[in-house]
Parts: sequence; C-alpha cells; structure tokens
Amino acid sequence: MVATAWQNPRMHIYLVGGAVRDKLLNRPVVDHDHVVVGALPEELLAQGYKPVGKDFPVFLHPATGEEYALARTERKSGRGYHGFVFQADPTITLEQDLARRDLTINAIAEDEHGALTDPFGGVRDIEARVLRHVSPAFVEDPVRVLRVARFAARFAPLGFTVADETMALMRRMVADGEVDHLVPERVWAETRKALAEPQPSAFLRVLRECGALAVLFPEIDALYGVPQRAEFHPEIDTGVHVEMVLDAAAQLAPGNDVVGFCALTHDLGKALTPADELPRHVGHEHRGVAPLRALAARLKVPTEHAALAELVCREHLNAHRAFELKPATVLKLLGALDALRRPARLELFLAACEADKRGRRGHEHDAYPQADYLRAARAAAAAVESADFVARGLAGPAIGQAMETARVHAIAALKTNPSPS
Repeated sequence: MVATAWQNPRMHIYLVGGAVRDKLLNRPVVDHDHVVVGALPEELLAQGYKPVGKDFPVFLHPATGEEYALARTERKSGRGYHGFVFQADPTITLEQDLARRDLTINAIAEDEHGALTDPFGGVRDIEARVLRHVSPAFVEDPVRVLRVARFAARFAPLGFTVADETMALMRRMVADGEVDHLVPERVWAETRKALAEPQPSAFLRVLRECGALAVLFPEIDALYGVPQRAEFHPEIDTGVHVEMVLDAAAQLAPGNDVVGFCALTHDLGKALTPADELPRHVGHEHRGVAPLRALAARLKVPTEHAALAELVCREHLNAHRAFELKPATVLKLLGALDALRRPARLELFLAACEADKRGRRGHEHDAYPQADYLRAARAAAAAVESADFVARGLAGPAIGQAMETARVHAIAALKTNPSPS
C-alpha cells in the first residue's frame, strides 16, 4: 500500500473475495483483490493508481499491480449479465459492497490488521463446506449459475455442496429464462475454468440439477440415461461415464482445459445411437463429430481445443486398439494428429484417451500401455529422415513414398505386445 493512502481519514482498504476465502481454507492465494471504501477516483489517481475498469472504477496499484476497486452497489436494469447499473462513491459502505457478491464464502473482507468483516456468514459456510448465495439479488446475474457450478468443481474434493436454497434460486433462474441470455464468450470462459478444476464432474452435476445443462449444453445433457454395455462400462449410464472421464482427465493432466474439453466431448455420438442398437454404440466416434462441431461453434471454442477434441472423438477407439492396428494404420493415426511435427499434441491426445479408458467404474487405476506404444511408434517414425533418401539419389515424390514405407517398417519392428502391469 502506498504511504499516502491514508491521507484521507475516510479511506479504508480491505482484502476481499478469493484471497480471504483461500487463506481461510489454507489454500495458496493467487490473486489479491482489494476494495477501497470512502474514496473518490481522483484520490486514487493522485496516488498513482492506474485505472482499468470500463464499467466501474477499478485501479491497479502503482507498485504491486494488484486490483483495487472502489466500493460499489449494483442494481438490475435489464436481462443478462450486462443489465446492471453501478454506483460507486465514498458513501458506499463495505457491507453494501460485500452484499452484491455471489456467494457468502466470497463476501468476506480482511483489514490491514487481519480482522475479518463477515456480514453474511461466509466463515461459517467455509467451515460447513457450503456454497450459499449472499442475497436474493443472486438471481439477477445468470453468470452466477455457471460460477456456482465452477466453484463446485473446485471445492468438491473438500466436501463442498450447494445449499438447497441456492439450488432452488438457480432452478428459478433457469425457469425464468435468465440463462438463455448468457453470451457464448461468458459460457465458455466459465466452462474453460471449470474444466481445469480438480473435479469437473461437479460442474456438470450442478448444472444438470438446476436444469441449466439442457439449456447451455444440450449435447452433453442428452448423454444422461443412454446405456452402454455393462461388460465394458460397469457404470452403464453414458453421462456418468463422461463425468468419470472428466475427473480422470483432471488427474492425468491437472489444470489442462484442452484435455478437459476433449474428455467432455469425446462420446457425444452415443446420444445419437439408434434405440434399436442400444446398448452397443457402433460408429459413435463418427456420429459425435457433428454435435461436437455444433457445440464448439456455438460457444466459440478456441480452434485448437475444437480440433483436438474432434480428433479424440474420431480416433479414441483406434488409440484403445493400438496393439491391433496395422503399422500403416498407426502411421496414419500419427499423421492425423500431426504427431511427428507436434509431439506435445500427441501427449494431449493420449491423456484424453487414457482418461476415457480409466473413466469407468472399477477401472480408475487401469494401466494404459497403448500410450507408450504410440509414443514409441511416433519416435520410430520421426527417426526416418529425408536426408538418407536424398543421399541414395531419390528426388521429388519418390522421397516421400520411400519415407512412408520406411516409417511403416520402423513401426512394424516395435514389439506390439502390451507389457504386463
């Protein structure tokens, strides 16, 4: 804090939100956000704070770069998350600012001496492991439905659940059509964060319980209740399988939302299996491409997320059957992944496929030797270089043909029996 911050006796600065919550949970504090009570924007500007807020006064500290926001209130003025009018002036109290926040665990403030201001029982709810809304004004911002689901994905491993009364408000928001007004960018931003949390399955369960999954992710919602063959999928329900795959992906690739998105969308085709073919899903890997493209386009998913997810959707069965594939087919799979040039992409693909294999009841700790085999196949193929064939006098297309043949032979020379585990 700059020394001149206290020249105004009305001005008080508090640490708020996630920083306070995470300290109370003994978790690492990543972002330090502050609220400034009793000050004018001009006073912060005079002290060197840099303005960044467009809709309301937010400033960056001149030394630390941390966010400082003037205490404010907000009033609903229209549909969606843009429909608010903000008021920020020196008369707004700390309690008024905390009252506009979403959850009680995020509505705690700490002063410079470490004393807490907790008007809505956030400390109590942290101890009880409850996600509870601050006030009835919760219903005014549809993004909060997604945020609650995302916090569930983050804190489910700690035992947090959504309060019954909060879930009731979320159902009301869905019924009133509030979530229909969420823009794709906000839906994806919250989803992307949820996919990087420790237990993404909780994100789906919360959204499904309040009815928002069917509105925002109909392709995912359609998977629930779709049966699979019990000998391969003891969990039977495809929706439950996707939840398990998401959590397996979070363990195999912690914090990686690309792998998370691949896990989320890998089995979309099973919702389209004709009823008379159930519980078998022949061809689901190809049927899933169209709904995946529709979901990715609707939410404006980044290109690489969508591209890799489509490859996982189409090719995950080939990865599972890697030991049964002909060497030429293995090379074709590596080519589809552009794995020779982009080995890191192969790793993302393999993580998603391994998560699919482990995302089954009773198979959570299964080995996945296919991954090591495909890595070895990629290394063997990549070791074949054009210079050797140029030296032999080949030119033009003949080089490419010779390299492909050599790569197939190199893959064929690998041992293709899975090692015992």
